[in-house]
Parts: sequence; structure tokens; C-alpha cells
Amino acid sequence: MAGPAAAAGRPRLAVWKFASCDGCQLTLLDCEDELLSVAAEVDIAYFLEASSAVGPGPYDLSLVEGSVTTPDDLRRIQHVRRVSKRLVTIGACATAGGIQALRDFADVREFASIVYARPDYIATLERSTPISAHVPVDFELRGCPIDKRQLLEVISAFLAGRRPFVPAHSVCVECKARGNVCVMVAHGTPCLGPVTQAGCGALCPAFNRGCYGCFGPMESPNARALNAQLRELGMSTPELVRVYRTFNATEEPFRQAAEEAESDT
Repeated sequence: MAGPAAAAGRPRLAVWKFASCDGCQLTLLDCEDELLSVAAEVDIAYFLEASSAVGPGPYDLSLVEGSVTTPDDLRRIQHVRRVSKRLVTIGACATAGGIQALRDFADVREFASIVYARPDYIATLERSTPISAHVPVDFELRGCPIDKRQLLEVISAFLAGRRPFVPAHSVCVECKARGNVCVMVAHGTPCLGPVTQAGCGALCPAFNRGCYGCFGPMESPNARALNAQLRELGMSTPELVRVYRTFNATEEPFRQAAEEAESDT
């Protein structure tokens, strides 16, 4: 964290946390050597995960992790938007509501009554919603967690005043580039790679596991065709619904794929 004199003239960066596990903020810290280069180009003015020092806004770029799940979140995200020239959401919680958005398919009050001794003390919303449902967002960086190379690309792009280059193709393309054998074709392993956006480097298929859809739906996914293939591999309707209802359950293509699976029975 630079002092006011050292930071003079440099763009000011803020990193904010909402409802999340902190994994995407840790991705920024895990950049290690690259983070030193970033710190040399920007004034990291607000990043409580890294420092208790708080620099007042406005900020040139805000990175927002986490979803909106409480009344206080609703108020706070409006403040973040007001003090941010550019706002980028990072991770599945911020872009799609995250794993906590599974509450959207159930009764959150029932959950609270089971988990908490005094649920009347809990102030929570019925749904977990992405940041874009409440304020304008300049860019969404997907992943659970995000990929550090893509994060550095996003930060660099906004510093340079250009659009970030983040591929919209599927994980299948990454599998081919990495030389992976297709786990679905070769082993009959259920895999969401054909409908999931690239970004992880095909990590799970590289270890003979199917893709879990951590980066959300790719551009124009054909989930209906994948559903048919997954059923041929022996997946039941509950299993098929569950595979879409994880990190990005409320993303429209995944939500629709799960609903179609239920209606096909």
C-alpha cells in the first residue's frame, strides 16, 4: 500500500467484499510477483483483505467480490457504485449469486430456523443476487474462483483504457489445447465442459474428472444436447438438475437447463 505522496497521479484501486468465501480476493493476493507490478502502477487504496488502511474514494477501479444477500448489502453496493469510476465484478458470487443462490429454489426462512438458535436476529433477503441486478457493472469476470491470469488481464485492460480480452469459448477448447483426452467420450464421465466458459485451463478434465461448471455458461451453450448426452451416460433427473445448480445456478442458460431436465421427466 503506497502513501499519498507515492501514489500521486496513479489510478486508485478498491477491492470490496460482499457475501462470499474470499477466494477471489485471495486470487489477487496469490498473484505474488505480479501483484508487485500491479502495486507499482496503481494506488491500492481500499483492500481490507490485505490491509486495514482505508483510503477514501473516489476510486478509478473497484473490484467487487460476493453477492447481495442482506438489506445492508443493498445499501452498500449503491455506495460502491457512486464512488467507483469503473466497477468490475469478480467471481461466481458477484456475477451469478454464487452457491448461496441455492436459497432461491427454497425457503430461506426455513433454512434460518434450522441453522440459527434465534433466526429472528438474522437480517437476510429471500434471494442471493448478482451485483448487476442492483447497479451498472462495467465488466464481469467469472469463475469460482477466478483465474489470476484473467484478473491481471482485466486490471491491465482498464488501466490501458481498453476492453479486457477474456475468451468466451468452452472448456472443451482448453481441453484440446492442453492435449486432454475427452473424459466424456473416453471414460463416460459426465462433464459440463461443452457448455461452460473457459478460464480454468481445463483443470478437472486434466485429472480425469468432469467439469463442474465453475466459470458459468459459455456464449450460446447447447445445454439441451448436453442433457440428452448426460442422460445416455446414466444420469437421473435429480442428478442432472443438481449438476447445474451449483456455483452458477441462476445464470439463465444453467437455470433453464435444470428446469428443462425437470420438465422432461
